[in-house]
Amino acid sequence: METERIGPPLLAGERETLRAFLDFHRATLALKCEGLTDEELRRQSSPPSTLSLLGLVRHLAEVERTWFRRVINAEDVPLIWSATGDFQEAYDASASSRSEAFEAWQREVEHARRIEREAESLDVTGHQARWGEDVSLRLVMLHMMHEYARHNGHADFLREAIDGTVGV
Repeated sequence: METERIGPPLLAGERETLRAFLDFHRATLALKCEGLTDEELRRQSSPPSTLSLLGLVRHLAEVERTWFRRVINAEDVPLIWSATGDFQEAYDASASSRSEAFEAWQREVEHARRIEREAESLDVTGHQARWGEDVSLRLVMLHMMHEYARHNGHADFLREAIDGTVGV
């Protein structure tokens, strides 16, 4: 599967720019994982960490699900792999496969895109129970970009350690 990554527009409105940057970061994660076997995707960074590329995909599926479906859309859906609510649990992908992780992640990305697209504005709010505060869709999109950017940095190192690929 060839991942297409489109650079964000240089001149656009706020919503289009946020949407494009978030999709750029999502595509970057997919590119970091392209062409690797399940075993390579499960390869852990360094003990005692369980962090792997597949773990990052699982973690970001949880994050997408939480912020868009649970917070903004107020859906009462359980987390996928984080039984205790600790998103770090998703990092352990030792028994996971590419298909399982990517299907869940892509499903959550599609839900997130739909929720964002259907929202009247970036000022739509949802309740973040962990913080006990309401948050805007704007904050969620910015937070998601931060989350992906941070984890794509981890993905850079993980991919380089697997096969020497850098700069994707």
